[in-house]
Formats: sequence, C-alpha cells, structure tokens
Amino acid sequence: MPATTASPTFADSLYLDALYESIKEAHSALRPAVCITPLTYSARLSALSGCEVLLKCEHLQHTGSFKFRGASNKIRLLPTEARKRGVIAASSGNHGQALALAGKTAGVPVTVYTATSASPYKLEAMRALGAEVLCLPTDPLSAELEAARQAKAQGVPFVSPYNDLQVIAGQGTIGMELFEQAPDLDAVFVAVGGGGMIAGIGAALRVLKPGTEIIGCWPANDPALEQSLKAGAIVEVDARETLSDGTAGGVEPGAVTLPLCQALLTDTVLVSEDEIRTAMRVIASTERWIIEGAAAVAVAGMQKLAERYQGKRVAVILCGRNIVLEKFLEAVQ
Repeated sequence: MPATTASPTFADSLYLDALYESIKEAHSALRPAVCITPLTYSARLSALSGCEVLLKCEHLQHTGSFKFRGASNKIRLLPTEARKRGVIAASSGNHGQALALAGKTAGVPVTVYTATSASPYKLEAMRALGAEVLCLPTDPLSAELEAARQAKAQGVPFVSPYNDLQVIAGQGTIGMELFEQAPDLDAVFVAVGGGGMIAGIGAALRVLKPGTEIIGCWPANDPALEQSLKAGAIVEVDARETLSDGTAGGVEPGAVTLPLCQALLTDTVLVSEDEIRTAMRVIASTERWIIEGAAAVAVAGMQKLAERYQGKRVAVILCGRNIVLEKFLEAVQ
C-alpha cells in the first residue's frame, strides 16, 4: 500500500473480506459444539405480514441465545497461557452464560461483571455454569468499562460481547447458516445491542448474497447504537426501561461495531414496548415458543416494515429465550 494512502478502516473491503474469512473458518471449526439452528417457515406470521417469513431459531442454541457462538470462537482462539489465567467479561446475562459454558467446557476460568439491573435469572444461570459473577451498583456500560479496566490491571483477556472481531466472527456463523438454509433471502431482521451479531451476519451475507437487506431493530426506549449511527460517533442516550434487556445499555467508546454497522446495515427501525409485547405474544400463540424481549424486537421490526417486503422472503433472528417466566407471562397478557 503506498505511503500516501490513508490507513484502512473497519468499514473498508480489506477488513470486511478478512472478517468474512474469519467467519468462514469459525463456521467449520466450531462444530459440533455450536449447533446449526433451524430456519423454520412461519405460516401465521407470513399470513399476518404478507411476507414469506422464516424464523432463525437462535433461542434453541446452547445457553438459550446466539451468544454461545461468539463466546465459543473467542475461547477457541485463546493462547495457551491466556487459557490458564482465565478471562473477564461484562454481561447482562446471555453473553455471560455463553462464555461461562464455553469456558467450563475448555477449562478456562470466567469472571463476569454485571450491573444490578441484570435479570436475577440470568445471573443465577451464569453462576450455575461456573462463572464468578461480580454485580456492581451501576449501569451496564459502566460495568463493562470497569470489567475492561480490571482485565487490563490483572493481565487477563477481556471478552467484550460485541467489541471483538473474534466474537463477531463467531456470531457471523449465523449468516453462513442462513445462506446454506435459504440462499435467496431478500432481507434479514436482527435485534441490535452492541452490534456484534448484526455485523457478523452482514459481513457473511455481503459476500454470500450481496443485495440481501440487513435491517437493524432497536427498542425505542434504548437505541444507543442506532443513535450513534445517526450521529456518526458513539453517543450516550437517555435510556428508559425496556423488555429488551438483552440489547440494553450503551456502546463502548471506539467500538468496532460502529463502522462495521455503518458499512453493512441497509436500514434501521425502532419499536415500542407495546410492539415488543405484541410480538412476544404472537410467537407464543403461533409458534408455541417463549422468547425474550430482544428476540421480539426483531419480530416487531419485521412487522413494522412488512409493507416494504410484500411477497418477499425475509428471515427474522429469534436471538434468545432467557426471560423470567413471570416477566414473560406479564408481557404477553
């Protein structure tokens, strides 16, 4: 590369091509530990929306969410010495559970920092899988930043739930599976928190099925990365309580997912808490599945933009099922 040429960024094709190669390698290397989840046709949602709706069942993945993919890929790629020292992470629940199981399987100690707002159910699940859980009286982003500081101070790897290309590559295996299961998709709807899953899916489909629209879906009550995409830089938002706790919280300054999402997302959509509840109820009544709020965000996003995709084939990522039963029942009632 000539000396006068500006340094490439994460949005440049050089990095996107490299990310795709990492996703492709993970797609084979993670088997059979990571499941290939079903992509199922929903007759009822198709009738309601006018689209051909396929549901990618990441709620059936190990630990009940897509996060096991990225966590497994990160643990797989750790150097030998790092495996002995263990890893530190921050999580509201799903990333922590996934990392705890991946670490337990590989013999890697896992410590998870979390905020007091995290679901007690998810905290208990992390502990049951062998993770040490440190609950801080603060917000999720502050807990994440403290975890990163502690990892640096202790000289152990910090495993971000989204700001890590190896984690993103693991999540991107969803995109590889989507192409293998339905190579003619017109659009994919994905709930977004930090942006790791949608960046991975987008990077895979950019190569495998160019032209597939990648739609980011957020709860209107907490759209941190969506607002950052609009601003062109990481910004803080005035977050309100949301059923989508899996996407809640701010985005780490300097996160690689901002430029990746700028390059890969086709559009964004915000959904209300009522729309999230309705989507949870629709999936429960038609598919007989319990899904968490974050998964319902993607369903609600598809329903909100359905008129644009009449007669087209779309996939919705059901990203997780980890929700307290009482909270689920209250939402769907």
